[in-house]
Amino acid sequence: MANTFDLEEQEQLDELKHFWKKHGNWITWLVIAVLASFSAWNAWQYWQNKQSIEAAALFDELTKAVATKQADRIQLSYTDLQSKYPRTTFAQQGALLAARGHTEAGQLDKAQAALEWVASAGDASLQSLARLRLAALAMEKQQWDAAGKWLAEGIQPEFAGLAADRQGDVYIAQAQTDKAREAYLKAYSLLSDSGDYRRLVSVKLNALGVDPESKSKF
Repeated sequence: MANTFDLEEQEQLDELKHFWKKHGNWITWLVIAVLASFSAWNAWQYWQNKQSIEAAALFDELTKAVATKQADRIQLSYTDLQSKYPRTTFAQQGALLAARGHTEAGQLDKAQAALEWVASAGDASLQSLARLRLAALAMEKQQWDAAGKWLAEGIQPEFAGLAADRQGDVYIAQAQTDKAREAYLKAYSLLSDSGDYRRLVSVKLNALGVDPESKSKF
């Protein structure tokens, strides 16, 4: 009986040796690859967390600089944030914040540069915000074609009402009242009926002699 078990064990051992000889190499590499991937993932997670923490610290510095209207600190903090952590959301939001600070300081060229970076590198929603603000800057410079360009494309649906309202403002500045009326009516139809912004558009339409509900002149 013992000999029978010994033979069976020997056969199983031989089968295992044969299997390992045939497949052992790629199994070993598979295990190594899995372990390497796990290690890489942990390293990536650590790097991402480190990046976020450091970017958050710079964003906080930028926020304080904007609040205290320190133009030099705004530019320095934003430059560090953009150059060191360009792929983080903090960098994109920081660019919008820096643009606001530069605008308040009358540094429109610096504000434009920050916004253009977001318009090309930010996520879809932040790109839309950047384009709306770029249009506003262009209007301050009376660059009507440039303002229209920023509003013409790259605007997400949730910002379409705001873009239409701003386009109406561009037309008003150019004394194109018919086009302005159409743009404001579009904005009125797209904006939330419970929002203050929609009431503002309604006032603009009233000033043009239009009842936004009936879309008729009075």
